[in-house]
Amino acid sequence: MESREPEPEDPAEPRISPRPDDVPPESAEPGGRRYPSTIGGALYLLVLGASVVGLVIITQDHWRLGVRWIAASLLVAAVARLVIPAQHAGMLAVRRRAVDVVILVLAGAALWFLAGSIPNQPPL
Repeated sequence: MESREPEPEDPAEPRISPRPDDVPPESAEPGGRRYPSTIGGALYLLVLGASVVGLVIITQDHWRLGVRWIAASLLVAAVARLVIPAQHAGMLAVRRRAVDVVILVLAGAALWFLAGSIPNQPPL
């Protein structure tokens, strides 16, 4: 009798995902949900929306104001990440709380500083 070794997996062959009835019910999301399930997820969408507003303002030739909108949205995200508990932080939580807050504050403060410190250039 020969012992048979398992065949190596072919990386080009797609993996078969489990059928929906194989997934435990506690991990399955309700079908059709289109809203954030945490307060942090909702705040993330607001921060994203404020950043998009900033980008639209930038395209209207008001770059300082647009960059300040983006900076303010990052600073709001930092405050939200600082005060919201980890289980409710949703998409705001990427790393540990301290790391997230420091990165958001540094990015927001740097953008705010740069928007105020870059001198106006004469039009070409």
